[in-house]
Amino acid sequence: MRKIEKFFDKYGLDNLSLKLIICYVIGYILAYAPGNTSILNYLTLDPYAILHGQIWRIVTWILVPPSESNLFFVLIMLYFYYSIGSTMERVWGKGRYNAYIFSGMLLMVIGAFITYIIIALFMPDILVREDVAYIFAAISTNFSTYYINMSILLAFAATFPDNVILFMFVIPLKVKYLGIIYGVWLAIEGIVALFNGGFYVFIAIFASLLNFAIFWFSNGRHAHLRPKEVKRRTEFKRAVKMTPPGVAKHKCAVCGKTELDDPNMQFRFCSKCNGNYEYCSEHLFTHTHVR
Repeated sequence: MRKIEKFFDKYGLDNLSLKLIICYVIGYILAYAPGNTSILNYLTLDPYAILHGQIWRIVTWILVPPSESNLFFVLIMLYFYYSIGSTMERVWGKGRYNAYIFSGMLLMVIGAFITYIIIALFMPDILVREDVAYIFAAISTNFSTYYINMSILLAFAATFPDNVILFMFVIPLKVKYLGIIYGVWLAIEGIVALFNGGFYVFIAIFASLLNFAIFWFSNGRHAHLRPKEVKRRTEFKRAVKMTPPGVAKHKCAVCGKTELDDPNMQFRFCSKCNGNYEYCSEHLFTHTHVR
């Protein structure tokens, strides 16, 4: 995974979040253009159409934005996803953020073609129906940027679990709870769809959650489960209890910030560094590992 991140460090796109928002804006302009009712139908991730020569769909599906008829909520949504996306890009770094987004897109494309293969193997009669193109056109709308956005939200919630946002502009809510709500919602949506015959919805959701899981666990987020890390945490907590009042218990190895500078600052040890090096949330994913 690190090799992929290094590749995108060198060749990835700067300000990827802004570029994604620009794609959505273009999509909304096409959707709301006067007299236009079908152009987005030629841009979706439709495996049947791709295999019949419309190969541009492998890329153009990212222009198809999440459906929303209210312009106010469209603007709020675009701002929200730009805000969390740009924050993730700044904290994770260009390489990791690019790798996360593009791997999510790749998994979505793979999911679309897996859907086609399942239909070809287990429901071949669909492929010879006169309305086969319309069937796949309807299915293709499920393989969209909506689930990519959900994976960004889940990554943000896992990275900044204690950040507080105003849910529905009124209710203060920690991001980790919002992430749990969305994660459970996606899981329920996928399972219900699967049991109701919408296996393609399940595949699209699974692709999104799989991308989140791959990145989260491949970057050491499960390190706290290792016996060595459990022992180190236990020793650290024992030492913290012996710390005199007014003396900092946490200190970032990069910037030197402590919880005395900012009581809301989160500190974590890095499992990849050789030694007990602790970092603040701003440098946990961006520091150079001590070998």
